[in-house]
Amino acid sequence: MAVFAKAPVPGEVKTRLIALLGPEAAAQLHAALVRRALATARDAGVGPVSLWCMPDTRHPFFAACADEFGVELREQSGGHLGERMARAFEALIAQGPALLAGSDCPALLPADLRAAAGSLATHDAVFQPAEDGGYVLVGLSRAVPGLFEGIRWGEGTVMRETRARLRAAGATWREMPARWDVDRPEDYHRLRASRLLGENAR
Repeated sequence: MAVFAKAPVPGEVKTRLIALLGPEAAAQLHAALVRRALATARDAGVGPVSLWCMPDTRHPFFAACADEFGVELREQSGGHLGERMARAFEALIAQGPALLAGSDCPALLPADLRAAAGSLATHDAVFQPAEDGGYVLVGLSRAVPGLFEGIRWGEGTVMRETRARLRAAGATWREMPARWDVDRPEDYHRLRASRLLGENAR
């Protein structure tokens, strides 16, 4: 089970929330979301958890996460998100079926991860779509050529374009119920109302 995360550097994370929160608070929110993602992955019990760090593993926050959650730190490599995900899966699938989640979806639950892991026994891929048209979780039981290539990351067409790649590769896949992630001011207000992060979502 892998989690992708950027270092919580003010001004470089949750940039669409900076106008609302300011760079420091946006970075603190990002850090809280990463911690929740790691706790969810750990509590799911679907295998060892690794934190794939960007730009590298040297930020003190990542070391703190390793200590707190007992996760292995790995460095993301590659250019765009699709390339980084493809390279991570190359390493992960060598050890067996694998799940990869982002760190922006506090609504993702351990039960979601367990259901997704179970789906890989009968499908090549599994996805937890995001309500904004992307996805918050992907799992693969085998390599799917071209799956992450040519996707317009950050657009509302990501899941639709991914389905086209899956069909072209002749892959079987399952889609789980959609979840919401935290990118925009309206997402932040929804997060506060949900109290999923408690006092960490101010």
